[in-house]
Amino acid sequence: MKKQIFAGLWALLLLSGLTGAAYAQELMVGGQAVGIQISTDGVFVAGFCPVETETGEVTPAEAAGIRRGDLICGADGREVPDAAALIEALEGAGDEIELTVRRGSQELSVPVAPAYGEEGRPMLGILLRDGLNGIGTLTFCDPDSGVFGALGHSVSDADTGLAIPLREGSVTEAQIVSVHPGAAGAPGELNGVSDLTRVLGSVERNTEVGIFGRAEARLGTRPAEIGMITAGPASILATVEGRDAREYAVEVNRVYRDADGTHAMFSVTDPALLGRTGGIVQGMSGSPILQNGRLVGAVTHVFISDSTRGYAVSIQDMLRAAGIAMDKAA
Repeated sequence: MKKQIFAGLWALLLLSGLTGAAYAQELMVGGQAVGIQISTDGVFVAGFCPVETETGEVTPAEAAGIRRGDLICGADGREVPDAAALIEALEGAGDEIELTVRRGSQELSVPVAPAYGEEGRPMLGILLRDGLNGIGTLTFCDPDSGVFGALGHSVSDADTGLAIPLREGSVTEAQIVSVHPGAAGAPGELNGVSDLTRVLGSVERNTEVGIFGRAEARLGTRPAEIGMITAGPASILATVEGRDAREYAVEVNRVYRDADGTHAMFSVTDPALLGRTGGIVQGMSGSPILQNGRLVGAVTHVFISDSTRGYAVSIQDMLRAAGIAMDKAA
């Protein structure tokens, strides 16, 4: 397969394991836009910012061996759940602070000597993130267990591309207020607003094939059996205006099955969707894909060079990641 360049499709608005098996006979199909709030399990190092001192620019954390993508989970023996806790620990640290850093499966202890900027405050020269908010699309909900899936890909940091280590999260009601259409070389975007007072469920897993959690309200638009994605006519359910999901025609062009799972490439053929969005845009990730009335997959990415073409993940891979056993699959 020739390597392509894709853009992830959850619309970023702000930077700053499920237990037990469920048994799916039918799933409720999604398609509605949802607000997604994710809190990190510690403080995520998104990058570095030099500190201007009397002797010039320095970047203390980077010089000490901290890397982009590291997760700072402790400082001088105390837990660091968020950026505010790290700043508080830094203010009382003195000439050196001992950071506990999670890097993949490793946990490291890294001493860092803070620098002092113009305001006289200790600084590490780190761009920090302890949470992300955005808009995505619900893919499915198991009516028996309440387990839901959305996005079709991980919630990742915009700068590093790394999946955000999850501490807690939620999905809320949302509506789409405008669309920035896609074009060649410039992925479009759905612009939406989340209603933080209307929580629909908790997010408990952030995986390569989607986010998963437990619903607190009935989710989904209609029931559907599970099917295998194949080349040929299909449709997607997506919300591109307001709160109502609509069905749009697509064509599945190719299906790939390998050790990483089953993926597909598809093209948008629906004139209404092409006219409204130019094809696939950010915020549509997780939109369910239907064939012959069966749920077969979800939209994940758009081709940057051609907004009319997208990339999909199979529903089987999403259910596996969610811990749902499939009793009926064609």
